[in-house]
Amino acid sequence: MSSGILVAVLIFSCIVLAAAALWAIRKLAPQADELPVTADWIDEIALDRYRPMLRLLDEEDFRLLRGQQGFTRKMESQMRRQRCQIFRGYLKSLRGDFGRVCLALKLLMLNAGNDRPDLARVLLRSQSEFACGVIVLQVRLAFYSCGIGTVDVANVLNVFDGLRLELRSLVPANMAAGA
Repeated sequence: MSSGILVAVLIFSCIVLAAAALWAIRKLAPQADELPVTADWIDEIALDRYRPMLRLLDEEDFRLLRGQQGFTRKMESQMRRQRCQIFRGYLKSLRGDFGRVCLALKLLMLNAGNDRPDLARVLLRSQSEFACGVIVLQVRLAFYSCGIGTVDVANVLNVFDGLRLELRSLVPANMAAGA
């Protein structure tokens, strides 16, 4: 009887995780009318735009401030909340850019003269890695805002940049806007 319950719980957990991943992937997809696929556009959404996320929640800043006279736990909590809010803003922007890159790749595959199963695999793998990474980030961010644990965004940024570079390799440098 207990092994049947365990199996049911595992199946239910897998269904919930799959549903959450699908929801996150669908939420990332922007509308086609907001997609200017040009080399300049792809270069504008470079990883440099999101580099501040790597250090924004660094615990070292709090360690240094705790050693300063007059720095209180209340100040630390307020600063932690503010940084989490800024981080969430970056994350929202990153999700939007990732969604636009995914849509651009889908449109390129749709309009390509030949099938690209290799590109489709990369796209699907990247979408699921990104969606799962964002879910993990949001959970860790909730804990971090309470002073528990750390947040490492490097993996999510690497997935984003890898897919962005894949798109960049498919778009000619001299592609004009609207072409």
